[in-house]
Parts: sequence; C-alpha cells; structure tokens
Amino acid sequence: MKKVLLTMVFVLSLVSFCFAAEEGTAETSSITKAAIALASGLAIGIAAIGGALGQGRSVSAGLEGIARNPEAYNRILTVLIIGLALIESLVIYALVISFMLILKL
Repeated sequence: MKKVLLTMVFVLSLVSFCFAAEEGTAETSSITKAAIALASGLAIGIAAIGGALGQGRSVSAGLEGIARNPEAYNRILTVLIIGLALIESLVIYALVISFMLILKL
C-alpha cells in the first residue's frame, strides 16, 4: 500500500511539474521534455490498468447479481452499462490529459 501511495505522489508531482512548464519557449530543457513524456506515458498506463480492473470487477458483480436474482436482469444490466460508461469516461479523461502533456513538447 505504501508503494502505491508513493507512486501516486511521484506521478502527481511529475504532472504538476509538466503543466507548469512554459509553453512556446524555444529552449525547453531536456529534463522537462523527459518528465512530460514520462508523465504522459504513466498517466495513460495507470488509467488503462485502473479502468480494466474497475470494468472487470463491475461486470463480475453484475453477472453474480444476475445469477442470484434472474428477475432483476433489466435493472442490473442498465446500471451496469451506465457504470461501465462512467469508468470508460475516466480513462478517456486520462487520454485527453496525456494529449495535453504531449502537446507541451
């Protein structure tokens, strides 16, 4: 748990450093460019892993609920699809942030 927390703090510090970089300067340092590339890659990678884990758990719970109570199929399916769409939207937000970071290069 401590490793995950330290990793999150490290990634958040990289992202804030990258967004603070000045845009349009001709002499962007190589450290800034490396930090931007690393933060962009980590952002989409962590978001994809988190989204996949969240979708897997929600589908598993939905199928288990349907197996226990087949009459509630329509309500469970509706909530499941809405939940999956919201999980996927978070991954898309991470992709947009990653593109914003790449455009800083």
